[in-house]
Amino acid sequence: MTKLDEALAPPPAAPPRRPRTVWVLAALAAVFFLVGLAGGAYQGKLSDVQKNDNSAFLPSSADSTKVSDAAQNFNRLQTIPGFVVYQRAGGLTGQDLRKIYADAKKFPGVRGVAGAQVGAPKISQDHTVAATSVPLIGKNGNKSVNGPALVDTEKAVLKIARTGVPPGLVVHSAGAGGVLVAFIDAFNGLDGTLLIAAGLVVVVILLFVYRSPVLWFFPLFSAGLALGAAALVIYPLAKHGVITLNGQSQGILSVLVIGAGTDYALLLVSRYREELHEHRSRIDAMVAAWKGAAPPIAASACTVILGLLCLTVAELKSTATLGPVCAIGIACTVLVMLTVLPTLLVLCGRWIFWPKRPQVDHQSDIDTTHRTWSRFANTLARNHRAAWVSAAVALIACAIAIIGLKTQGLSTTDAFTNNPDAVVGQHLYDKAFPQSKGAGAPADILVNADKAPAVIAAVKNVEGVSQEPNGVCVEIDYSKLTPAYIQANPQVVQQLARTCPPPALQVTPHNGKLLVGATLTSSYDSTAAYDTINRLRSTVSSIPGADALVGGSSATNLDIQNASRHDRNLIIPLVLAVILLVLAVVLRALVAPLILIATVVLSFTASLGVSALFFNHVFHFTNADPAFPLFAFVFLVALGIDYNIFLMTRVREETIEHGTRRGIVRGLAVTGGVITSAGIVLAATFVVLGVLPIVFLAEVGFTVAFGVLLDTIVVRSILVPALSYDIGKKIWWPSRLAAARAPD
Repeated sequence: MTKLDEALAPPPAAPPRRPRTVWVLAALAAVFFLVGLAGGAYQGKLSDVQKNDNSAFLPSSADSTKVSDAAQNFNRLQTIPGFVVYQRAGGLTGQDLRKIYADAKKFPGVRGVAGAQVGAPKISQDHTVAATSVPLIGKNGNKSVNGPALVDTEKAVLKIARTGVPPGLVVHSAGAGGVLVAFIDAFNGLDGTLLIAAGLVVVVILLFVYRSPVLWFFPLFSAGLALGAAALVIYPLAKHGVITLNGQSQGILSVLVIGAGTDYALLLVSRYREELHEHRSRIDAMVAAWKGAAPPIAASACTVILGLLCLTVAELKSTATLGPVCAIGIACTVLVMLTVLPTLLVLCGRWIFWPKRPQVDHQSDIDTTHRTWSRFANTLARNHRAAWVSAAVALIACAIAIIGLKTQGLSTTDAFTNNPDAVVGQHLYDKAFPQSKGAGAPADILVNADKAPAVIAAVKNVEGVSQEPNGVCVEIDYSKLTPAYIQANPQVVQQLARTCPPPALQVTPHNGKLLVGATLTSSYDSTAAYDTINRLRSTVSSIPGADALVGGSSATNLDIQNASRHDRNLIIPLVLAVILLVLAVVLRALVAPLILIATVVLSFTASLGVSALFFNHVFHFTNADPAFPLFAFVFLVALGIDYNIFLMTRVREETIEHGTRRGIVRGLAVTGGVITSAGIVLAATFVVLGVLPIVFLAEVGFTVAFGVLLDTIVVRSILVPALSYDIGKKIWWPSRLAAARAPD
């Protein structure tokens, strides 16, 4: 080539400029990567800011909350009833009794024990069981004692009781304090246990789905970063009281982030693999994949977040704050999965798909790359009416079994899938002291001081209230029970276990109010105790001028159950309305969203029906918590809608070019494999909740896992596409697609 030719030749083509969005996403990826790494240190600290005490979850308007708040004016120390139970099947020996009485003198010195309230040991009639009341300090003024401190106190008490114990004498904890500590202990190491179990499950499934020994690492690593980022946000909010975090919400957060994150990753990676067949540049392939996958992923995440935020209107604080906790987790997950994950995939190259690395062969046609699901979709189209009718009938049959679902609430002793020490001790205590089942956890009645005598007289006649001489009394002021008083009045102190306290030891009226205690004849967490609370409230409310409120441990549990039922009836319709609105915006139609909502609700009721059968006849759970249907609904509907969004957004995309019915076939063929894989991953991660010995979490885990599989395999794969195919383009009404002339 001459110099003239070179001068006249056009300049070499400049390399294509990357869209500014690429650099923005890369910068965001770096930020979220660092945030996720920094947040990993806070993941283990979340247990330090948990609140697992029922009283922390009630709204301020609840009677038991008002009584609890007022009780601080009478006794600065608010206690959690607890017992140490000793048993020898052949009868307690003299050596046993000396040990038991010696322990009772040591318990008051344990830090965290309400020393002045430690009772004298009592012996069962058959002389085989002894019990000492050892109340734990739950609140000192306005400062609540955190879970780890309660565990330490209980363990210190049991260490005294089990040190030097005579051979054959068995020691257990019991009471509300012992059971609460068992709950807290069950959640200890929560993150480690759940993350390891969920991680192993996800690794196995992703190895099978991706068929690559490398690719599984990147979605799981990104989910870990999302969990760290969520912890970095949640920890300070919980520490400063902006939100209330408990063991259940933390466990659900971990499972939800891993499950949802893996789902989002599956959709993105699947689209990226498709585009690698079309683009030589990894960046161009990811840009195309991101543009196709990001909208449905973002829409799905927004649907879940809005559904979870509906929980904030709940009366029960544990439910109200679960929404923000999990919404933060989903927000962090979608941000990481749409920034960090695509950046890692692009940086690593095609080798991560080894041994089947996608090449630029333009072989991304549906019939080539999705043969199995393409054949399934075409078969479904040919038999669409029989398919959706059969699926609907099967779901309705499952839903009928919902009549067997029991949601009257679980007693604390029935709330474990295993048999912790505190439950064993509680059963021993209840059997040995049947007349003292309610001892240590009386009903607290806040009443106008001048009406206290009338209230006491009326309460003594209420069924379920102890008829012992000290069954109904003005409560004792333990701050007056000083060493000097005990030394000067030894006989009075000895009689306190059998009679009401003398006026000198009674609490002093505050602002014209007085606190009265009523011992119940039933265990504080039983249905019988809740019935007694209702009778007490009815009785005291009928006394003119008393302005009486009933609180205490039993009343707190009852108020929580009532609040759970209120929240369930309020939030379920609200979530449905919000999700319907989101679907209408995403799909730009009204008929399709209504179909999706109806099918997901049918799937939800079918899941509850099957769950009722398993709970009653396979797992033999005594009952379910009133909040269980709400938790199951929020996760099943919000997450179930995810898969329908993934499906129908792709169907809409295909409809624009191929028409509605052909678009349904193509959309199902393309998304079938990845959505089914995502459903299996999510179901498996929720099953992992069963590793914790808590019935509520086991029930939620089973129902959500089964419901997700049902929704993925039956609803999304058969019912929705077959019904939509039967209806045709009218599913897009009132959008233009409903009137389009494209082939249908």
